[in-house]
Amino acid sequence: MKRLLSALAAAGLLLTGSPAFATPVDGAAPAHPGATGQPETAPQPETAGQPESAGQPGGQVDGALSPAQPGPVGGVIAGRIPVKPAPATQVWSTRALSSQPGQNAPARLRLDIEALTPRVVTADTESVTITGKVVNIGDRPLFDLELRLERGKALESEDAVRRALREPTDAEFVQPWFTPIVDELGENESKPFTLTVPVRGTGTTSLQIDQPGIYPVLANINGRPQDGGRARLVALSTLLPVLGVPGGSPLGAPADPAKITLLWPLVDRPRMISGGLEPVLADDELAGSLALGGRLYGLLMAYESALDGPLGPAVCLAVDPDLLRTVSAMAKGYQVRGQGAGKGSGAAELWLSRLKLLAGGRCVVALPDADADLVALSRARLTDLAALAGKGVDVVRQVLDVQAQAGLAWPEDGVVDEQTLADLTALGVTSLVVDQSAVAGTAGTAPVRLDAPGGKPVTAVRIDDMVSDALRGGPNQVTAGITTPAESRPVSVQNALAALVYRTAFQGAGRHLVVTPPRRWNAPTGEVDTFLQQTKSLVGSGFATPVGLPTLLGATPPEQRASLSYPVESGAREVSPAVTADVSATWQQLQQLFGAMAQQDAESTKPNDLVEPMRLNLLRAVSGSWRGNESGARATLDTGREQLDGLRGQVTVSEPSSPILLASGDSPIPVTIRNRLDVRVTVRILVEDTPGILVEQQPDVVLPARGDRQLTVPVEVLRSGRFPVHVRLTTPDGVELGERARLEVSSSAYGTITVVITALAGALLVLLSARRIYRRARAAKSAAAVPSTAGPGQPEAVRPERSSAS
Repeated sequence: MKRLLSALAAAGLLLTGSPAFATPVDGAAPAHPGATGQPETAPQPETAGQPESAGQPGGQVDGALSPAQPGPVGGVIAGRIPVKPAPATQVWSTRALSSQPGQNAPARLRLDIEALTPRVVTADTESVTITGKVVNIGDRPLFDLELRLERGKALESEDAVRRALREPTDAEFVQPWFTPIVDELGENESKPFTLTVPVRGTGTTSLQIDQPGIYPVLANINGRPQDGGRARLVALSTLLPVLGVPGGSPLGAPADPAKITLLWPLVDRPRMISGGLEPVLADDELAGSLALGGRLYGLLMAYESALDGPLGPAVCLAVDPDLLRTVSAMAKGYQVRGQGAGKGSGAAELWLSRLKLLAGGRCVVALPDADADLVALSRARLTDLAALAGKGVDVVRQVLDVQAQAGLAWPEDGVVDEQTLADLTALGVTSLVVDQSAVAGTAGTAPVRLDAPGGKPVTAVRIDDMVSDALRGGPNQVTAGITTPAESRPVSVQNALAALVYRTAFQGAGRHLVVTPPRRWNAPTGEVDTFLQQTKSLVGSGFATPVGLPTLLGATPPEQRASLSYPVESGAREVSPAVTADVSATWQQLQQLFGAMAQQDAESTKPNDLVEPMRLNLLRAVSGSWRGNESGARATLDTGREQLDGLRGQVTVSEPSSPILLASGDSPIPVTIRNRLDVRVTVRILVEDTPGILVEQQPDVVLPARGDRQLTVPVEVLRSGRFPVHVRLTTPDGVELGERARLEVSSSAYGTITVVITALAGALLVLLSARRIYRRARAAKSAAAVPSTAGPGQPEAVRPERSSAS
């Protein structure tokens, strides 16, 4: 029964900011409605209890987390981004009971826990305080609402911790008395509360924790709906790490502490449509993300905080080159499609200058450009696009003036298959950052060696999946009952802290601990800072020691060998094969068009300058941010296709305003071709089949940049009259250029065949006439030679004339 009741709790934590700015500007997930529970049927009925202590606080939490950010508040000093105190609240959002199989009870109450103090219990922690509010989201008043904080037994194994991270576990081993919150709560009303529970004690007022461990805790609210019986109205759970208790022996630092490495991602989804002197973005959401209170702003401030202190040597920045390219373009002024001038130039310039200052001399990893899905590219055999994705190190060097880690790739989801590994090594990749699940049957946590085809060794650094998955809110999946975009996945910093404490304080043993927040992490600033502050505390207390990523990579590949494992679920998340097939076809056309271009002279535009932005747009169409979002990938691909069509449309055949008159049967057809591109283009003129006209294949023609050419197409007219002739242009490889032109041709001349037939007919007529004359003459001569048989005085007999056919 206890497990049934625990199943009513939320599966994870959904974090939002404080009322000052409750969520990042670009859309952290909001709190979700609460859950109505089933009536408590434990052996001891949960009747309303008395207050746990007479002096229990009822106002604001004393000592609630409020980590200070470095630097001044407000204003800009020496190019520094203005800093406001980070919000320090968290909300555990309850899950609607109807989202669970077999449950159809309506939701009546939402429980938002805004603060938990402390996040990690130590020897000087006397009590645990939770602060939040309850909200009536049902259709009737609620009465006698009471709250208690329960706990379960300490989790004693890694498997137990992993199970508790995936779903709520039994947290009803210790059940203090209930504390009243409010006697009556009407529809749409809310009531704040603060509950403080002693950590240690023997009575029914404390959590009764007497030794270090990782403990499940459950916030449980009972009450009575109008016209209903007393029931559990809402419940939610998380994990509470304990390093020490008052009066007890604190957990000491291990002799061989864990070696921690932190990869800090700065990634966004593709937004650039076109670059150049006046860049165009698809939307202006990035402006809010870069500004004070935005997601990327908060992550940059947190990165600065991480560099200051004992954790600093372990931090390595992982940045998307396309994000740098986009922000750099924004800083110079930009347009938003359909909206006019963008509003984020100032924020972009300030953010980029601060990032450039912080990254100088630090460890930096260049993600695949546009965070491209490397496995999807490999499956589609788009090796040229994969090579383009690998050139992000050049963008990092140009924009940040730092050298990123050479030959390193961190693929989406941290997994690759054998073919992708072979393609990457062919492009010069010598090391990978991979998820633990990507390496099969290899014990330990240290870097391993992968043998790529051809015997090339590749060093694989393994990410700790337990801590990193907890930061994502679960093992690569959205928390049950909460559906949000990939960018706004619910996260659980508290659960991640519990996993981190377990790894460092209870396992240790010199294990390598590579921690990576989600690529597009959307946690509130306060939660991000809390995670870093607690991580720093673990390092400062000796539970972990910082190790930089370059140290893990080493100068030579590790001795321990491993083989790749590509999870089935990762394959299901790849960018759609239908999308990559269309990208491949468009890429082929673009490359063929590029092959027909040539630079006009040394001072003029290079063909690559025209084509490279379109290549990048095709790369953005296979960004890992579109995993599970085919419509987003299609929209980006359509942008690339539109630009390619616009480029092809710059080379055209002009249609004359009047019909073309041909003076003879072999008169050529005049054609005017225009090139509005800044490069030379080699074209082929094709005249479509037209009855009555024979066309000779002409050699390819080179059009000058921004120039026109008057050409003649030799034809042979087989008939007279007026008829249309369609002319179109292609590259030598067959890529269509511009629209086909319709020429009106008028001819009064006879063609060669007509002349030959007429001549033959005339010659035949002459021969027949001559033959007839000859036969007549011959007949007359024969008649004159015959002697006359008529008598004297008788007329000569007349002989009938023979026909010419005789």
